[in-house]
Amino acid sequence: MKDAAPQPVHLQEYAPPAYLVDDVHLTFRLDPKATRVSARIAFRPNPAAQDRTFFLHGEELTLVSARIDGQDVTPKITPQGLTCAVPDAPFTWEAEVDISPEANTALEGLYISNGMYCTQCEAEGFRKISYYPDRPDVMAPFTVRIEGDAPALLSNGNPADSGAGWAEWHDPWPKPAYLFALVAGDLRAVSEGFTTASGRPVELNVWVRPGDEGRAGYALDALKRSMRWDESAYGREYDLDVFNIVAVDDFNMGAMENKGLNIFNSKYVLASPETATDRDFDLIEGIVAHEYFHNWTGNRITCRDWFQLCLKEGLTVFRDQQFSGDMRSHAVKRIEDVLQLRARQFREDNGPLAHPVRPESYVEINNFYTATVYEKGAEVIGMLRRLVGPEGYRKALDLYFDRHDGDAATIEDWLKVFEDVTGRDLTQFRRWYSQAGTPRLKVAEDYADGRYTLHLEQHTPPTPGQPEKAPQVIPVAVGLLNPNGDEVVPTTLLEMTEAKQSFSFEGLAAKPVPSLLRGFSAPVILERETSAEERAFLLAHDTDAFNKWEAGRQLAREVLAKMTTEDAAPGPAYLDALAAVARDDTLDPAFRALALRLPSEDDLAQALANSGITPDPWEIHAAREKLKAAVARHLAEQWPALYREMACPGPYTPSASDAGRRALRLTALGYLSRLDTGDEARRLYAEAGNMTETIGALSTLLEIGRGEEEIEAFYARWSADRLVMDKWFALQTSLAPPQRAAATARALTEHPDFDWKTPNRFRAVIGGLSANAAGFHDPSGASYELVADWLIRLDDVNPQTAARMSTAFETLGRYDASRQARMRAALERIAAKPGLSRDMGEMVGRILGSGS
Repeated sequence: MKDAAPQPVHLQEYAPPAYLVDDVHLTFRLDPKATRVSARIAFRPNPAAQDRTFFLHGEELTLVSARIDGQDVTPKITPQGLTCAVPDAPFTWEAEVDISPEANTALEGLYISNGMYCTQCEAEGFRKISYYPDRPDVMAPFTVRIEGDAPALLSNGNPADSGAGWAEWHDPWPKPAYLFALVAGDLRAVSEGFTTASGRPVELNVWVRPGDEGRAGYALDALKRSMRWDESAYGREYDLDVFNIVAVDDFNMGAMENKGLNIFNSKYVLASPETATDRDFDLIEGIVAHEYFHNWTGNRITCRDWFQLCLKEGLTVFRDQQFSGDMRSHAVKRIEDVLQLRARQFREDNGPLAHPVRPESYVEINNFYTATVYEKGAEVIGMLRRLVGPEGYRKALDLYFDRHDGDAATIEDWLKVFEDVTGRDLTQFRRWYSQAGTPRLKVAEDYADGRYTLHLEQHTPPTPGQPEKAPQVIPVAVGLLNPNGDEVVPTTLLEMTEAKQSFSFEGLAAKPVPSLLRGFSAPVILERETSAEERAFLLAHDTDAFNKWEAGRQLAREVLAKMTTEDAAPGPAYLDALAAVARDDTLDPAFRALALRLPSEDDLAQALANSGITPDPWEIHAAREKLKAAVARHLAEQWPALYREMACPGPYTPSASDAGRRALRLTALGYLSRLDTGDEARRLYAEAGNMTETIGALSTLLEIGRGEEEIEAFYARWSADRLVMDKWFALQTSLAPPQRAAATARALTEHPDFDWKTPNRFRAVIGGLSANAAGFHDPSGASYELVADWLIRLDDVNPQTAARMSTAFETLGRYDASRQARMRAALERIAAKPGLSRDMGEMVGRILGSGS
């Protein structure tokens, strides 16, 4: 094993670094097999440190030489780094190491992607480049010289000088090593200029491989809009002369915010109407914004240690959500964000991998780039903004930027600016950062003599390591509607702080219908007994767009639950409510599309498990198929007209309005195809002029068990395009019938185009199978065995990606004893692998340690 018995790192054991860095000079002499990295670093003792041990992180490095103030030294080297006797005064450290980018399949540190040199240093990849105090609270300006024969030689900051076969870069802003970046290869820049609000010119470049230039324009446009938005919404200007984005094919993450040189997974940069879907354009816009916003919330102000990861990620996710809402639709964006939160973070909170937004310990930090840190972290920011109001939030952020620019900050620093600006005591609010689990909010009510009272009770179930939970601050946004559908109490924010609390509303002429948790004002599970008729009433009349959608979602979930557990038929309340949504052309088409879609199979399984019912994935799949057929029949007369009406006139644009029309059109097509056996979908596939409709038609055919000819035609058309082929692989595994899912995935792993060492392709096949709830949970265990086989294989090559994919097993305790036993056997086989990585060992250990 990489570490025989890896020891956890604990938040409470934080100690300041022994030495600080004033300046870093790096020289890279690039060679695929043996790149020489020369470092000259100015150190000085840290007066705040008690331990003065000089330790530099370093892994998989070959030390060639080391000097202190020009004198040769012989450090003591271990697999984790080196120690050395040093002066008790400022000194200059020089070292030369050799590394092999070609052999680096883990894609951490300096590696090669299809002939291009690339780095990924977050969280702890820099220690695979040079000996250095690789921790986020050690910050310094970097000067970098790159020597190599590639046309493009890029690093952080501003270009300083260049010549034949070399280039120098200087980043004047102090940064931790995790933000270091280098790219060298045969790249072309798609460029534009940008002028900041203060009038300073900035050169913007999106670097792509030759031939991809025509697909970089949307990312560049999204960057410009992000920069302008951050100036307006947060008062933040860009601070360098150049901003570079590079598209890289082999990348473990979505993108990385390295200072001035953002490195992106190609799928989140390259887009054209012919090759990218509306969802791709949406993701590119959001991810480009996210990484740019990190320039201030992550780079200029970074995190003191990795336990504070949510400080940069949760805040930046919240900022990119605000941006996307402004660019598109706040209501639709909120619904999409909550769908993701429930699908990923609620599932995480409800299983063995549950952890606080700020964890107390970790073995491998790469395993904590989770939905809890990102999505729940963003929800915590959103709650804070609701509690202090938009004006208080903006004032607090201004103080945060002013007070902590150049700092490595903590959650305490973050909350203190809000306390100082607003005068609020946020002691109890801090529990959102320290307690794991999703709170349950139980609601009861009574009405008498014009007074309506809501009785709220909060409870958070036990999670690993946290059996008892204290009450949290829960902002509950409430509106009240009278029986005619008129709003009699507009949105009011109730602030719940106790385990049980009651709130009353006076002067009401009749018992109102409550609209609770408007805008999903807190990441909780609402528990309230209600009727299908009330859900239908809210779907028809609620003035809050999120709760309007939520009412329909709850109706669908309740109908599906009864169809699954009682073999019941869907009642008229739900079907008639859907018909009303389909007819209502006053609603945003994107909203109507979301309202007409059914909850996912995993969503229903989680809801059943929360109710104490053991879900059967195959029964859920069958019930969902029956409900789709029932909805198709009930609205049979509406689907053809809706499909025709939502066709977009003119050439393709990725605008929010056109994307919404296409989403509703393809939703109608999905139901229509259950009536015409796919005839209209085949016509659309043959005639589609953009990838959104091509994929939509193909997905529809696969969902109804057809599309064999179209799948072959798609491959023949797009086999040379790596990103489009990822879609081809993913569609087949994610939409395969449950009884054939494992066999489909196994066959695709034998396809000549299945490059399992490329993260995107591996995720397309194995991730697609894991996302196919009924197929993954095949009672035979065939999918469990196949996924385990591939995780074992990938662990030797890319442990970070393998460990993240192991979350497919995190629902171990949700299902019946037979499935649990088969999942456990697959996990135990992974755990028994000789040389199991620290990344995978921690994940499997946490899942297996969860008990049943």
